[in-house]
Amino acid sequence: ASKHKQIRRGVKEVQKFINKGEKGITVLAGDTQPIDVYCHIPIMCEDRNLPYAYVPSKSDLGAAAGSKRPTCVIMIKPHEEYQETYNECLEEVEALPLPL
Repeated sequence: ASKHKQIRRGVKEVQKFINKGEKGITVLAGDTQPIDVYCHIPIMCEDRNLPYAYVPSKSDLGAAAGSKRPTCVIMIKPHEEYQETYNECLEEVEALPLPL
């Protein structure tokens, strides 16, 4: 997704595009401190029926998104070049239980 520029990085950018109605998978880092930085993002996703998941580390999340810097939240948008892989990830994320 990063090769096709289909990733939104950071709280402000992800929040802006969720509000605009953009679709995608949102991934949040579990080690973000303070949690108030992005605690509203899962609620926004649930309101708009967007799938989201947590990963343990923001440095791993940043590296996976093709960035040298850690990031606490990304949104991966669908694209025709990797649609099959996106659909597999979407199924896996939707199969996860909702966090308590």
